[in-house]
Amino acid sequence: MIATTYTCAHEGVDSYVVRAEARVTKGIPRVVIVGLPDTAVREGQERVRAAIRATLADFPTSNQIVVNLSPASRRKAGAAFDLAIAMAILVSAGRCKARALDGTLFLGELGLDGGLRAVPGALPATVAAVANHFARVVVPSSNATEAAIVEGARVHAVGSLAEVLELAESGYAAEPASVDVDRLLGAAGDGSPIDLAEVRGQAAARRALEIAAAGHHHVLMVGPPGSGKTMLARRLPTVLSPPSLAEAIETTSIHSIAGLNRTGGLIVRRPFRAPHHTTSGAGMVGGGRVPGPGEISLAHNGVLFLDELPEFAPSVLNQLREPLEDRQLTISRARGSLQFPAAFMLVGAMNPCPCGFYATGVKSCTCAESAIARYRTRLSGPLLDRIDLHVHVPRLEFSELATRAAGESSAQVRGRVDAAWRVRRQACAAAGGAAALVGTARSLMARAAGAMSLSARSVARSTAVAQTIAYLAGRAEIEAADVAEALQYRPGADLGGHD
Repeated sequence: MIATTYTCAHEGVDSYVVRAEARVTKGIPRVVIVGLPDTAVREGQERVRAAIRATLADFPTSNQIVVNLSPASRRKAGAAFDLAIAMAILVSAGRCKARALDGTLFLGELGLDGGLRAVPGALPATVAAVANHFARVVVPSSNATEAAIVEGARVHAVGSLAEVLELAESGYAAEPASVDVDRLLGAAGDGSPIDLAEVRGQAAARRALEIAAAGHHHVLMVGPPGSGKTMLARRLPTVLSPPSLAEAIETTSIHSIAGLNRTGGLIVRRPFRAPHHTTSGAGMVGGGRVPGPGEISLAHNGVLFLDELPEFAPSVLNQLREPLEDRQLTISRARGSLQFPAAFMLVGAMNPCPCGFYATGVKSCTCAESAIARYRTRLSGPLLDRIDLHVHVPRLEFSELATRAAGESSAQVRGRVDAAWRVRRQACAAAGGAAALVGTARSLMARAAGAMSLSARSVARSTAVAQTIAYLAGRAEIEAADVAEALQYRPGADLGGHD
């Protein structure tokens, strides 16, 4: 007989249901898997065979087994199909009742001893199962917390193939796994090992980070080595509002598919990604033979920090332009296009020149003018134009560091950021969108646009920054002082041009 089970495969950051059919007949002893399987799926035939023999010692090995993974037109990758294939084979061979497969989606990699091992993508797979009205999902115990996050999902956690058979025989009578999502979200701000209070001085940079957090603006910090640019950037996530449940599920799904959700639970802190400047274009935006998320998508709902920004290849940096604007990116391959989320905050850090000391007053610059020009032209004008806040970060002397008191804590700054978001929501609900420039604020922006040769994008971004400054002050209306402060963050002529 032909037995049918269901499992999930991943495409981009989404999952889709895969139908696994198995037929056991007399013939040459072998297992054949068809339906565009990759190497890991094909090798699963040996894992499945060994796991079944370890679980049922009297299982015959002289049969021919054919497994079909449908839809056959989409490539299947990974080892998460093992459990579904094994259950289909056991039902087809008459060693398990067919009703055990009804309304059930199986995920899991089998070991040679019949044990079940965690697989990437359990959360998005469970989301797909609920969307397709499956009654239950069976996952390895290591994936239980992650899968049980999904509302409406009945998740059964098992540790071995033998446990799955016992569970199926009982009619899935065991209590499903459960997770206290509210408790997990409530712990989002607990236990952070770093705090903005550790940064002494740097009032201008701290103010820029507060504005960035209140409006999700992109930031570029320029300063000599040792001025604290990296220290400031790493503390930006601590002043951001905690993620909502929807954002946490999005973030966890992306990291789960990438195999990076090592805790196996809900990711309740905003991600902070800091790739090395040798990162390739595919590593930054995602890709590969089976396209997966890159650093941009892994920073979704969080911060992407690019230290030594001009050291990144210009081709890599220019791939950031569309995601910065659209908050998503599209990767096209011969078989079709995939969309990846990219709602991240970009924080860049750079020196004013290759040696790091041009016009800093710290010590003399040793760079030739041509070297300084080449260094700065690695950042294109259109890329700089998409960064809202450009801030100079000077290096403080030891005497200043030793005598200055600690600054405000992350919790204090986050309180103002949260208040600004409440004002924003109220203003948008009342006016149906962001406020327009009027009166003296409009006149000041008009004069600045001409004097500073601002592009239309620069005007729009400066207006958005001014709006955020107003929200931080508890106002919905933009005043001239807000515009004046926002214009101070536009890039100067020494950092490049505009469109």
